[in-house]
Amino acid sequence: MDSLAREARDALVQRGERLRRARTRPSPEAEGEARELVEIDAALTRIALGLFGRCERCGGAMGRNRLRAVPEARYCVTCLALGG
Repeated sequence: MDSLAREARDALVQRGERLRRARTRPSPEAEGEARELVEIDAALTRIALGLFGRCERCGGAMGRNRLRAVPEARYCVTCLALGG
């Protein structure tokens, strides 16, 4: 696992833990938080499988800056613009 994947994993785990703690309290944001947790868990699975940083649509590599900004990203910028 490269340093970017480790960095992303650590950030995703922290964010997921924070969201899971927050979900114990009812809030109007609960639905969005639940979707975010699904994306975080999916990204952690991709990291564990060695697929982190690959676009799910075209299979190409995603840029490091995109992954730093959105570590749970499923699609490269090009595929995202085409509708994911």
